[in-house]
Amino acid sequence: MGKNGFLTPKAIANRIKSKGLGKLRWYCQMCQKQCRDENGFKCHLSSEGHKRQMEIFGQNPERIVDGYSEEFEKCFMEHLHRAHPHSRIAANVVYNEYINDKQHIHMNSTKWLTLTEFVKYLGRSGQCKVEETPKGWFIALIHRDEAEEVEGQKRAKRDRAEQAEEERHARMLQEQIERAQKVARTDEGDEADAGTTELRREELEAPLGFQLAAGRAAAAAAAAGEQQAARARPALAAFDEDGCGGRGGKGGGAPGKKSKVEELMEKDRAAQAAQAASDAARTAASQRLDHWLAPGIVVKVMAKKLTGYYKQKGVVLRVLDKYRGEIEMTESGDVLQVDQKELETVVPQPGGSVLVLNGPYRSSRGTLLGIDTKKFQAEVKLRGGAHDGRTAWLDYEDFSRWQGTFK
Repeated sequence: MGKNGFLTPKAIANRIKSKGLGKLRWYCQMCQKQCRDENGFKCHLSSEGHKRQMEIFGQNPERIVDGYSEEFEKCFMEHLHRAHPHSRIAANVVYNEYINDKQHIHMNSTKWLTLTEFVKYLGRSGQCKVEETPKGWFIALIHRDEAEEVEGQKRAKRDRAEQAEEERHARMLQEQIERAQKVARTDEGDEADAGTTELRREELEAPLGFQLAAGRAAAAAAAAGEQQAARARPALAAFDEDGCGGRGGKGGGAPGKKSKVEELMEKDRAAQAAQAASDAARTAASQRLDHWLAPGIVVKVMAKKLTGYYKQKGVVLRVLDKYRGEIEMTESGDVLQVDQKELETVVPQPGGSVLVLNGPYRSSRGTLLGIDTKKFQAEVKLRGGAHDGRTAWLDYEDFSRWQGTFK
């Protein structure tokens, strides 16, 4: 029998001494060697075999630590499945059962420094139900249906594909926007900066007045009133010539006093005007919609939860399901999906281009002429379409700055 044989007295003595668990601090995971005392561990650290293993570890330490962590987690969960599949048990008890195997992966070679961190990781990853009690951490295995796991994997794959498609679409939109801006700069020259002048409001000698254009119902009512007044004039003249109640007649009426016929006509015209105004108001209200986002307009983000973009401006690239839009932020160039409730319209400076977003002139483009800060309204001259050349006063929320110019 050789000097270092398996059945020599020294080898048998070493195996007897190595029964049971050694101290964790004297175990080398790379060499898978357990030392019995500190002196033996120091001798092992200076050995050639250990130095070669440490050179391998130094080439890619993160991958080796991750490999040990994955193997430790796998073995721990397999033991939990076998020993306590339906029990709520202390994590320390399960760990002590797991380390009874001398060949187990030691925790000091993983990315978890303590058992508590590993238990919290199991809870975050959804593998175990974790509970902290005065007696320590308790864990219970979470059983999952294989069909649900397969369905979840398919769902995750579909979500990743949709996200990749959306990112590709966003890149295409960005390229189109850059090409359009390049063409606009080439064609327009310095006219693109015409809407960035300083906002100044000069004091007017007279108060500023405006008149809303009446609709078809109001025009028809006014025409009917004129016809009725024309028919009533001959009768009124004959009545006054007879001297039976007109001004300056023989009846002795007070000068300047209106006759009964005139009062009735005025009441009739007032009722018709009120009815026409009511019809026009109902018509305007029916033309208002609850969604106003449109591609190409400039908006301001008012969502406080978006801390990095709060009160910053961006351009609407496209509208999703009427109420959400893809917004390209002006400063950072990031693309966000924001609901219209968290957006606000932007009022340009006089001379800037706007797009009407609501009301009877919806989808019309125009140029901002002036602003009334007290009434929160602005005067807009409409361009193109059926309302070309018309001037209207619009509320701030009914229009927004438009990224473009008129040719």
